[in-house]
Amino acid sequence: MAASSGKSVLFVCLGNICRSPIAEAVFRKMATDAGVVDKWRIDSAATSTYEIGNPPDHRGQACMKKHGVPMRHVARQVTKEDFMSFDYILCMDESNLSDLKKKANSVKNSKAKIELLGSYDPEKQLIIKDPYYGHEEDFENVYEQCVRCCKVFLENNS
Repeated sequence: MAASSGKSVLFVCLGNICRSPIAEAVFRKMATDAGVVDKWRIDSAATSTYEIGNPPDHRGQACMKKHGVPMRHVARQVTKEDFMSFDYILCMDESNLSDLKKKANSVKNSKAKIELLGSYDPEKQLIIKDPYYGHEEDFENVYEQCVRCCKVFLENNS
């Protein structure tokens, strides 16, 4: 692979204010720490329109701050262009996966590999549950799952 050709990953959940911005922030920090962040395009998005324009959930932001993970994101919805421009679209649950596959079918030049982020979990927790209606510890669980999954994903794509 030529040095100029980078890799790209889009993390997706329902609203893009809890799970996917946490995964995006975790992966960006890992790639930065590994010295490869300049080789990646990293973003996150929603399957829904519910939270477009909103910042990440304050509980997720507090969790990231506690772990020293910088987080800056504004919620947006997945676009048709995303399927053509990202190498990987990693989502959090079966509902996201189903929505993304439906959308991908309507895109002619879709090149993205659509997978569950949890498929990279060495602890085999396939689904990253939505912490929105939960508590701080639910955000901590999402963070820990994202750390495990992103570590393996990065190792597999280095």
